[in-house]
Amino acid sequence: MVRRCTHFVGFRGEEYHSAVRAFGPPDFIHRGWDKRAQREIADCDLVVFAKGPADQEPRNRSYDDLREN
Repeated sequence: MVRRCTHFVGFRGEEYHSAVRAFGPPDFIHRGWDKRAQREIADCDLVVFAKGPADQEPRNRSYDDLREN
């Protein structure tokens, strides 16, 4: 049996905390919606976007994984 995972996409600020209250903590966080993030989503997973519609097209160029200050 496959476990349903929750993916947060594009969260940058306070809206993250609102999403956690609504959906629980994410299993995966994607900086943006790109083709790599799309490949990591299983059919049973829940995807929560910070902005935009659920059926938005993924970006062709990949986002970087981490930004260090």
